Amino acid sequence: MKRIAATLALLLMVAVAALVWLNLRGDPPAATADAAPADGAALRDRGAYLARAGNCQDCHTPRGGAPYSGGRGIPTPFGTVYSSNLTPDPQTGLGAWTADDFRRALHNGRSRDGRLLYPAFPYDAYTLISDADADALFAYLRSLPPVMQANRPHALRFPYDTQLALAVWRALFFRPGRFVPDAGQPAAWNRGAYLVQGLGHCSACHAERNVLGATRAARELSGGFIPMQNWFAPGLGGQPAPAVAALLQRGVSDSAALLGPMAEVVLHSLQHLQADDLAAMAQYLETLPAAPASRAHGEAPAAAQLSRGAELYAARCRDCHGEDGRGRAGAYLPLAGNRALLRDPPVNAVQVVLGGAFPASTAANPRPFGMPPFATELDDAEVAAVLSYVRNAWGHQAGAVRAFDVQRWRSSVRP
Repeated sequence: MKRIAATLALLLMVAVAALVWLNLRGDPPAATADAAPADGAALRDRGAYLARAGNCQDCHTPRGGAPYSGGRGIPTPFGTVYSSNLTPDPQTGLGAWTADDFRRALHNGRSRDGRLLYPAFPYDAYTLISDADADALFAYLRSLPPVMQANRPHALRFPYDTQLALAVWRALFFRPGRFVPDAGQPAAWNRGAYLVQGLGHCSACHAERNVLGATRAARELSGGFIPMQNWFAPGLGGQPAPAVAALLQRGVSDSAALLGPMAEVVLHSLQHLQADDLAAMAQYLETLPAAPASRAHGEAPAAAQLSRGAELYAARCRDCHGEDGRGRAGAYLPLAGNRALLRDPPVNAVQVVLGGAFPASTAANPRPFGMPPFATELDDAEVAAVLSYVRNAWGHQAGAVRAFDVQRWRSSVRP
């Protein structure tokens, strides 16, 4: 009995030691009080551009609040994580931080006081950021007006609210590192890979996650479901680079539009990037595997549902999208041949009908045409009917949309 107890104690000690080592690997030496990068207008301007590229302000600015003052809730399947204050306030923000502290947060997901950070702050992507870019970001954040706003405690369920659970998650799924250029690829491709994989943290939405919230095949960007928003972020690979670069800058094209959560990314981030960076990102994305073509899933819609859908389309949709579903170039997107419309589950299509479709206003397209919301005008069965119709018109073939699913996804539509 004593031997069993001793063995169990030894195994426990080994497990604890392994857990500690896995969470400390890659940590830089302890920061020093005077460790700060060289300051200057050029460095701050570079940091401002990088903050745009990473869309940092979106998560770290509460609605109606001061920029970068934190406190915006980020819903997750495990509870709500609240973003931190990134202004240089010495008591509630980054005022007492050093450049080494900031690098460690980006590269190792560890706060100034040693506390492990939740990966809603996507340090699993930011770990790839270069030290030079980290220093530029820090210089920019230090130049912001300080805002005294205490960080709001996270509202996570047990055991996800414990540092032990977070340490186990990191041991299983987090590997610190740096971006390593591919010598077999041109400089532009590597620049695009660096922006997409690191600062752009595209895998946060466009990669599947397991039950513990860790991304699967993050670098393939084959698409992922965003459960708390009921939105599917599609796969990004295999599309022609020039068209993708133009879409990222404008937010719309004659055949596609970036809607939902992606519209905010275009509004606050992508449209402000330099043309060569957008081209580099598109060049990298073109080489990723293309998402498989959509196939019909589920039962075919009943004749009565298609008939009702055709009536609703004629009354609500035909004036803009046309009898033939081809829309109007420069104004209304085509539905005929629209791959996004055929995706299963049809959650994005439901969200567009219920909440409306509003691309971002960009410098290249300052007055985009939008689609009004129908959440208060159509009931669940009617939304299901009109979508089942357009998913099976003009040569399309897709499964029926169920009123039950519309009801389930309706709850996430903003009023």
